[in-house]
Amino acid sequence: MGNKISTFTEDQLDAYQDCTFFTRKEILRIFNRYRMLSPGNVPEDMRDGKTNSFRIPLPEVEKMTEIKENPFKERICKVFSEDGSGDMSFDDFLDMFSVFSEAAPRDIKTTYAFKIYDFDCDNFIGRDDLERTLTCLTKNELSDDEKQFIVDKVLEETDLDDDGMLSYIEFEHVISRSPDFLNTFHIRI
Repeated sequence: MGNKISTFTEDQLDAYQDCTFFTRKEILRIFNRYRMLSPGNVPEDMRDGKTNSFRIPLPEVEKMTEIKENPFKERICKVFSEDGSGDMSFDDFLDMFSVFSEAAPRDIKTTYAFKIYDFDCDNFIGRDDLERTLTCLTKNELSDDEKQFIVDKVLEETDLDDDGMLSYIEFEHVISRSPDFLNTFHIRI
């Protein structure tokens, strides 16, 4: 038999498989990726059911090669961390990878993309959210006038009810017309 360490119980793996788009093998590979971010702090054996008691700090998660160049890395981590701090438990980390997997459906990806762009968490993407999105995308290289011009144009094209912000339905409509969305909203493991 040998002395191989089991990371999770069969029930834990079944539960993870049921609520993600991953196989057992992929779940274990993602756990190893998580553990390697902070090997001294994350135990190899998670069978005691305390997968949420260990959190990797936001700065460590942001260094991960899969997201370190993403202009929204901080926002992504905050959206997926249960407490909104960006510090991630394994469950948070697995959820993030699941949503960004190629197997995740468009509607789930759209929901999380909306949350990422909704910086103030008011369930709308308003002018300030759009400006912050532009700042992330352009590394703050646009003048205030340029940002205002772009925000005005975006709202002119996408704000169907002319209320000065995008609802989830309006955002979903924009995404439905974007053929590249599924190709760009993913992280490979």
